[in-house]
Amino acid sequence: MIVAQQCVPLQPDALRQQLEAWQARWPSLGVMALVPEAEHAQVAVLQATANALNVALVGAVFPALVTDTGFATSGVCLLCFAQAPAYVLVDQLEQQGDVRLAHALQDLLRGDAAEPLTLFTVFDAMVPNIGSLMESVHLALDGERHYVGVSAGSETFQPMSCLFDNQRLVGNGVLALLLPDAPKAVVRHGYAVSKSLCSATSAVGNRIALIDDRPAFSVYQEVIRQEYGVALTAENFYELAVHFPFGVVTAVDVLVRIPVSLGEDGSLYCVGEIPERSMLRLLSAPRWEHSSCVADIQDELAVAGVPGQPASLLTFYCAGRRMHFGTHAADELAQLRQASGCSAMFGALSLGEMDSLEEFMFPRFHNAAIVCMPQPAA
Repeated sequence: MIVAQQCVPLQPDALRQQLEAWQARWPSLGVMALVPEAEHAQVAVLQATANALNVALVGAVFPALVTDTGFATSGVCLLCFAQAPAYVLVDQLEQQGDVRLAHALQDLLRGDAAEPLTLFTVFDAMVPNIGSLMESVHLALDGERHYVGVSAGSETFQPMSCLFDNQRLVGNGVLALLLPDAPKAVVRHGYAVSKSLCSATSAVGNRIALIDDRPAFSVYQEVIRQEYGVALTAENFYELAVHFPFGVVTAVDVLVRIPVSLGEDGSLYCVGEIPERSMLRLLSAPRWEHSSCVADIQDELAVAGVPGQPASLLTFYCAGRRMHFGTHAADELAQLRQASGCSAMFGALSLGEMDSLEEFMFPRFHNAAIVCMPQPAA
């Protein structure tokens, strides 16, 4: 459980003062630091300060922070655990990543017999196969656990070392924390689904080459024009595509996949994998005034038995969702805070989200979602 949180300037004096105050109250504390991309160069300062005080540190670099007043691009958000959580930091996932991560998580889980547990993962967003990687790892692990997670890195989707602990700063990897007493996590997107149903007849990883045996971009243009009356071209692709993501149809819902790049051959690249032969629907990102996402989150928290007014709300907000809503993204955060009744909201802008299909405790990768983890009073 997170017992305290604070956003402070990423400067030695401010960091030391905050960490010493927490250390006096919780001698075995551990700290997770959420660092905005603009402060990436200051991670070494954070590591040096934590090391000088013998404070266990983990963290990640995100495009921006989520605060009580919206989004911030300076400072650092520090999350305090009364007891430093067990964790693993695995890099170079392009080299047998599923096997190496499964072994690391097996070692992590072996030390705690309490079940069900929660695995909180922070992936580098540049890892191209997060969904299938976690599915493979899940099948290799014993026991029951909940999954919740986000993706870190640069909003430009350029490579950047974005995951760290006291000693390391790495990219192309994952930070995984074991949270035995984590409260319910809720992940929702609230996107409307189109009538058209099509098939990703040729897809590898996050690249869709053919939809219904035709070039993917041609079909994408056609469906957007028919369903929504929008003329999509190569020239306005980067402006409009974020508003019309794909939905991968599952047995219970659809998983959002935002197109972020257009290939010269008419292929489309998305955030998150598209399984070959999967069924797709085109989604329409909701208008601000019509979004039901906050209400959906509140309903789910109520079903889970979470108190109506958590002490604080750890919140991750998808960067693609902010691109769609623009200035109204901050309004949605304000609406969420008011609806939850929390005393504080904190977190980061994420580049992909993860939850569990709870009936089977099976991990699933999302785009365009809001992740909420209510924190009870310490």
